[in-house]
Amino acid sequence: MPTTAPWGEGSGGAGGTWRRLVLASASPRRQEILSAAGIEFDVDTSDVEPELDGGQAVDPVDFARGAAVAKALDVAVRHEGRLVVGADTVVAVGGTVLGKPIDEADATEMLRLLSGRENRVTTAFAVAAMRGGQAELLAVDHETSGVVFKAITPLQIAEYVRTGEPLDKAGAYAVQGLGAELIERVEGDYLNVVGLPLEKLCRTLSELGWPAGPALGQ
Repeated sequence: MPTTAPWGEGSGGAGGTWRRLVLASASPRRQEILSAAGIEFDVDTSDVEPELDGGQAVDPVDFARGAAVAKALDVAVRHEGRLVVGADTVVAVGGTVLGKPIDEADATEMLRLLSGRENRVTTAFAVAAMRGGQAELLAVDHETSGVVFKAITPLQIAEYVRTGEPLDKAGAYAVQGLGAELIERVEGDYLNVVGLPLEKLCRTLSELGWPAGPALGQ
């Protein structure tokens, strides 16, 4: 591990702004995860939002990783000497990959598909930095967790959709919200399902020479 991070040079040294990450995501869940870990960050939302093509077979890991990279690079160009983190979450059940529903009908169909089954939640993250006038990808990784749904009735689905919670969530549910009532169990990294695999992200940042703080027990 390098003792001096080249992306931090000229950005204020050990007490400079490079210590604050830039999160290329408007997700309140990701912001809450970082804040709860004591990690300092600024938010600069990416304009990039890759869309799933329902007519094509999509590998959920490849899609999530590609989207995370695109978001991180998109924002990095605006932040010389800062580490930028992009992330993307997708839900897969059977051979179907689910992004965010486009409306209530789409959310309803997704929840019907998830009822009584296990789905796999993949969150990918990418770390990028602007160096020498060019955005550079420094790292990309992902985590996949399992979520087993209870068998839920059409009435339960309708009531949940009416709350509005599913409409901005991959797979049309929030494991940390009202959607928890629909879930039997989570297998693997819970925070990954919420929206960010914190432990893996902190390990990656540490390997890049960034002081990741309390989340790594420092």
